[in-house]
Amino acid sequence: MKRITLALSTAALALGAGGIAFAAQDGPPRGGGGDSDGDGLVTLAEAKAHAAQRFERMDANGDGVIDAEDRAARQARMVERFDADGSGALSQDELTAMREAREQMRGERRGRGMQHGRRGGGRGMKMLARADANGDGAVSRAEFDAMVEARFAAHDTDGSGTINAAERAAAHAERKARMMQRRAAPPAE
Repeated sequence: MKRITLALSTAALALGAGGIAFAAQDGPPRGGGGDSDGDGLVTLAEAKAHAAQRFERMDANGDGVIDAEDRAARQARMVERFDADGSGALSQDELTAMREAREQMRGERRGRGMQHGRRGGGRGMKMLARADANGDGAVSRAEFDAMVEARFAAHDTDGSGTINAAERAAAHAERKARMMQRRAAPPAE
């Protein structure tokens, strides 16, 4: 029973990891991640190219759709990576090692000036659900691209076709305010 619980916990963590990658594309990347030419502006083409790389990483089987099969493959890779004893499930010690490795990676990102903070799997899964325009439980490349375009348009507040540092800062401040508001809200019953 303990192994089953740990395996389910691992699955939840792996879903979160998939959500993290997707959630990091919540609008144009902060820290210049989508600014491929280094001019301080993110164009729609740059945002889409950056998003395409993320989509390809999440589309584990390469079928052009992010779905339950891809999430299962990511989960399996996560278990395999940290399953030191080869049991097929993660023990408490292995889960601890996984968390420590994740924290170390986050610290290294911060040290390099990257600002893609960890976003919870719940948020990433909600974002996937919003991108799933037809409600079939999968996100096609077309749905993903439409979401990227909509997020870009929302952040391109001056309609210039580019997102500048001020627009990125405003989007970041807005996300931070929403997060603080959610944290301050009483829990739903």
